[in-house]
Amino acid sequence: MSIARSSLASGLITAAIAVGTLTAGTASADVTVPLGGGSGIVLGDRAICSLTTIGYDDAGRLVGLTAGHCAPTGTKVAAEVNRGAGPVGTVAYSDNGRDLDYAVIEFDPARVVPTRTVGGSTIAGTAPAPGPGAQVCVNGRSTGFNCSINWGPFEEVTLSQTCSNHGDSGGPITAGDRLVGMLQGGIIGYDNISFDFPCITPANPLHSPAFYRPIDQILADINIAGRPGAGYHPI
Repeated sequence: MSIARSSLASGLITAAIAVGTLTAGTASADVTVPLGGGSGIVLGDRAICSLTTIGYDDAGRLVGLTAGHCAPTGTKVAAEVNRGAGPVGTVAYSDNGRDLDYAVIEFDPARVVPTRTVGGSTIAGTAPAPGPGAQVCVNGRSTGFNCSINWGPFEEVTLSQTCSNHGDSGGPITAGDRLVGMLQGGIIGYDNISFDFPCITPANPLHSPAFYRPIDQILADINIAGRPGAGYHPI
């Protein structure tokens, strides 16, 4: 009799644990997270980077962009603001930091609430990168939103004096409410001359310039290839 009661109790406990586990998993799957240009994203176990922008492609998929060196194709993506919610998207394409250095993320529309405004930046459309002397702004998960002078084209990228640091890769470069570029890094040397003065705070303008890729170049490459993200437009 005692053995039967013990077996019954053990069975009930096991069932309760199983139900609890299923309930917890379901609750996690039901959690939605807000994401927009400047949001921190966690890409697998590799990196924490910044989302450039979020919107829809011509196929109606909810997609976003970030720097290609952040993660390879197939990497699961979570929102830094709620990592416990688990993956909310997957890297559909990445050039792994080669070529234009960009990645396309396909998000689960049931898990993500897309937003135009994150911190101090609002993205209502795209535009070509401005010329030298214009003001541009960056929004990254590490150094936040800040603005400075645009130095203009330099070889294959464009330079600005905006503040950025590790984790800001992929952050949006904006002029007003227009997305004009994707932050990809900072200048640490040129022509065998080493200079690396990272920006710790936007309050100090004495730091190495940051470089970004104009967004129209990236979108044109996506459209030509016809990969996920083709026909992209911000929300």
